[in-house]
Amino acid sequence: MNSGNRGKYVLPKWSALLVLLSLTAFSLAASAPPKSAPAKSAAPSKPAAASHAPAQHSAPAQHAGGTSHAGTTGHTATTGHTAATGHTATTGHTAPAGHTATTGHTAAAGANRGGAAGGNRGAATGANRGGAAGGNRGAATGANRGAAAGANRTAGNRSVSHTPAGSRNVSLKGGGSASVRKDGSVRSVDRNGMHIEHGVHGGRTVVGTHNGARVVNTGRHGGYVQRSYVSRGGHSYYSRTYYDHGVYRSGVYRGYYYGGYHYYGYYPGAFYGAGFYGWGYNPWASPVAWGVGLWGWGGSPWFGFYGGWWNPYPVYAGPAFWLTDYLIAANLQAAYAAQSEAAAGDGGGGGGDAPAAAPASGQVALTPEVKQAIADEVKAQLAQQQAEAGQAAGASGAAPAAAPANASAAEVPPALDPARRTFVIDSDLSVVANGQECGLTAGDVITRLTDTPDADNMVNASVSASKKSDCGAGQTVAVKVDDLQEMQNHFAEKLNDGLGELAKKQGTSGMPKAPDTSTKPSDVPPPPPDQTAAKTLQDQQAAADQTEGQVKQEIAGSASGAQ
Repeated sequence: MNSGNRGKYVLPKWSALLVLLSLTAFSLAASAPPKSAPAKSAAPSKPAAASHAPAQHSAPAQHAGGTSHAGTTGHTATTGHTAATGHTATTGHTAPAGHTATTGHTAAAGANRGGAAGGNRGAATGANRGGAAGGNRGAATGANRGAAAGANRTAGNRSVSHTPAGSRNVSLKGGGSASVRKDGSVRSVDRNGMHIEHGVHGGRTVVGTHNGARVVNTGRHGGYVQRSYVSRGGHSYYSRTYYDHGVYRSGVYRGYYYGGYHYYGYYPGAFYGAGFYGWGYNPWASPVAWGVGLWGWGGSPWFGFYGGWWNPYPVYAGPAFWLTDYLIAANLQAAYAAQSEAAAGDGGGGGGDAPAAAPASGQVALTPEVKQAIADEVKAQLAQQQAEAGQAAGASGAAPAAAPANASAAEVPPALDPARRTFVIDSDLSVVANGQECGLTAGDVITRLTDTPDADNMVNASVSASKKSDCGAGQTVAVKVDDLQEMQNHFAEKLNDGLGELAKKQGTSGMPKAPDTSTKPSDVPPPPPDQTAAKTLQDQQAAADQTEGQVKQEIAGSASGAQ
């Protein structure tokens, strides 16, 4: 009987033991640290501020190539991508509504690059990197939206040489200084308040003051004279009279004072209606073919010269892409004219090099990604002007004072606005890459990498696209903020010119009709051109010639004395 009772109670005892072991295992599992959840690139956390929204400016060019990109503090970046604040980047990003996804990227609902085969990548209605005035297309201050293939964003904050190897600075006996290249030629002169600079491709730029006016010579037959004009809304405005081969024109520029330097940003003399800007920004219902014949470029020497470097879009998904080709063409025409003038020995300072050889036939160096970056800048500028025009309509027709897109830093000049990264070179520019001096010419494209100027008022930039004889794409160079601002000014001016051409051509040759194309004067319309500008520029050229003659004699004398 005792044996039977023992057998009777064995099963309950083992059951109790199993229950106890199960409870112990469950307790241990609950106390263990949880496994990390996988990062979700398709649903990043909400940015802390608008300026930290990388989704608003994602472009394929800016993630292209085998460049290594650094993630920001506390964030994880995988192959070839930069993790923005509060986001984890993984292979295969998600493009937001209205933006384009390339290979390895997932397009969200509404994402569209539109356009027929071989056309451009038109964004859907409302798609843009920028938005209305005050919006921020770019990353936060100090962040990089990315350069074209071959650019290195991780090198953005490194020290970049400002002077070429082998050059030397010379203190002049009469005061001032000169920079001399290793071949003995004068690179620049600073004397008596005048700055003279010789480009590596030839040509000469002279900057100085005369009777309180800022005088800038960009060649023997061109330049401008800038004077104080009016003050409105706490901002100073300046008038410029441009003179080029006997032709005058005037414009208005808003003053900025930042970091101890003065800058001058283009201010439109008139505004279109908000509807026209919106029409220019949004895509057309159907792509529009607009060949070289309609452009009027056929047979033009400049067009044949650069035919191997740039090709216009075969069809246009919207006005912004038409304007992109208009801007590029205008810059290439200027580049061709400048090189021809320098080759003829007419650039000032004793001549220059022959025009750079055109790239090999059929080799298109201005990639679709870089053109897309320019088109994005066009759309952002149109969106900003659309917002300003809307504000102007509610203010008795008076256009408001233009503000930089980064409205939280009202005095930051447009050239340093973190929302602006892509710049199209507007005139010959000499820079230093890896210790060697090289040139950039009108139509080349650079991407600004840093937002804070160094002690020489320069920022770092990457060459995104360049012609055969110019600085190679992917090079990191230091660029003066003044030069960047003039590129931005030229971009805005040519965009306004392009809008004028669109207003004339809308409704013709298959181009859709636009809304009201009339304009209203801004609150600061430009004054008539200063008819004394030509004489002022001529006097400055003569003074520069005299100064350079003295400097060359002094340098030659010091060199012979040292032998």
